[in-house]
Amino acid sequence: MQLETWLLFIGTTFFVSIAPGPNNLLAMFNGARHGVSAAAVGGIGRLIAFALMITVTAMGLGIVLGASEIAFGIIKWGGAIYLVYLGLKSWFAKVSEGKDNGSDGTAEALMPYPGAMTLARTEFFTAIGNPKAILFFTALFPQFLAPDVAYGGQFAVMGATFIALEGTVLLGYGLIGGQVKGVIRSARHMRWLNRISGSLLMAAGVLLAFTSRSRSAV
Repeated sequence: MQLETWLLFIGTTFFVSIAPGPNNLLAMFNGARHGVSAAAVGGIGRLIAFALMITVTAMGLGIVLGASEIAFGIIKWGGAIYLVYLGLKSWFAKVSEGKDNGSDGTAEALMPYPGAMTLARTEFFTAIGNPKAILFFTALFPQFLAPDVAYGGQFAVMGATFIALEGTVLLGYGLIGGQVKGVIRSARHMRWLNRISGSLLMAAGVLLAFTSRSRSAV
């Protein structure tokens, strides 16, 4: 892959990565609840999901998904239901009263850390449940392929670049959330954070449910 083509690819995918989609919202709210490290740990699940999607695209299976209304619908509705479930879970999440357990009312005391596996699993299923991502890779990556160079190496470069950009962006959203974490000092603050998070995730689920294969946004 030529340097000019690679730089153009970086510019294109960066603006896609920074869009406030469900995974970026999760990274931000994980940062707000548990800190930047939690956002980074949860983001591992997202990166694994995208790596799998890029592999599927490189194998040509993304074209099959794009041509199958049934396969697209199954993944789409599964993802939409999962996002609504996450939204409801966030909305009704139990929040401890800091003063009741002798704590100072910080975010860590108000909502305990759920564990690395839980955070990563949530981001993984959120990413993998969006069939538009595979269609995005299927539509975008071939635009940067040089016909006279082996496809495998080019896909590997683009895939690694996209994963690196996603990792940078999720840390950025985690840092934004981390700024919010410092002002959460009461159960009331945490409940409002959970309700905002829940509402946005449910809205994302509804939008995914009404999306179609013809739309190009991820």
